Amino acid sequence: MRRIACLLSVPLAAVLLTACSSSSGKSTGSTPSTTASPVEVPSPVASASPMPTISGEFGSKATITLPGGPPSGQFVVNTETEGTGATVNKNDWVTVNYTAKDWTSGKDLTSSYDSGGKPQLYQAGTGQLVPAFDVSVEGKKVGSRLVVVAPPAAGFGAQGSTALGVGKDDTVVFVLDIMQSVPQDSTASGQVTEPPANAPQVKDNGKAAPTITIPSGEQPPADLQQYVLIKGDGPEVKSGQTLVVQYTGVTWADGKQFDSSWSHGGAQALQVGTGSLIKGWDQGLVGKTVGSRVMLVVPPSLGYGDKASGSIPANSTLVFVIDILEAV
Repeated sequence: MRRIACLLSVPLAAVLLTACSSSSGKSTGSTPSTTASPVEVPSPVASASPMPTISGEFGSKATITLPGGPPSGQFVVNTETEGTGATVNKNDWVTVNYTAKDWTSGKDLTSSYDSGGKPQLYQAGTGQLVPAFDVSVEGKKVGSRLVVVAPPAAGFGAQGSTALGVGKDDTVVFVLDIMQSVPQDSTASGQVTEPPANAPQVKDNGKAAPTITIPSGEQPPADLQQYVLIKGDGPEVKSGQTLVVQYTGVTWADGKQFDSSWSHGGAQALQVGTGSLIKGWDQGLVGKTVGSRVMLVVPPSLGYGDKASGSIPANSTLVFVIDILEAV
């Protein structure tokens, strides 16, 4: 399986990432590199004068009304309404809906609530996105609505954003709705349905990778085998969505683990149903529900075929246990 270390899921995301990588002088993906000097990010404050006023309910597009005066130049993160969910910590996978407005020009910017928009999924506090998104959510609770006033150093930097029409000196106001947070050590939980005796067996190890035992004397199946070990009560996974998952994989031939999310930091984000993963994952995960633990037995034709991949020999049948923790 090919991992996707940093996958961003909405049109604005590429702009947010571009601004972040440009300010650090590094190239990300197809973003052109730049020699711009790093920008020192100011520490956020809870309020400043003047401040925009916000109307609308959490979970719906906000109306941002700008005050008469110019922005203070400070990086402001204000909790408009506080949620009752878990606190977002650094490295958590956080899902955020947002509304945005350019304070300097008065122009409304792209919103996740607009037609065709999606929530933004990213890891909090890791520098993936501009500081207005990256650090604003740390320490806040799921269900909170935040008002973020981002001067250039906390937003799009000295280069602005030509894609959004944000100038190099523009201050941007974001209203962030924190929809979900998934810590990296999260796992699926619930009533377990044991697989049949002739299938691989799974031992739960709490916050560690589950143990997969291949049945002795059994030949690997020729077709994809799918077992829902824990049935989650979340929405069904759709093709093209970004998933947050924990997973572990072993080869049928010797039962040896060849990859696990626990080996590289915990829960990972990946896109399903678009050909970026092996076919067994694309076929086996679409239609499952968020919160589920799924075991897939993947024949070579839906895995890596007659080619070796890393420590996986050619023509290997693979067994995965996958926890589906979030889908955006």
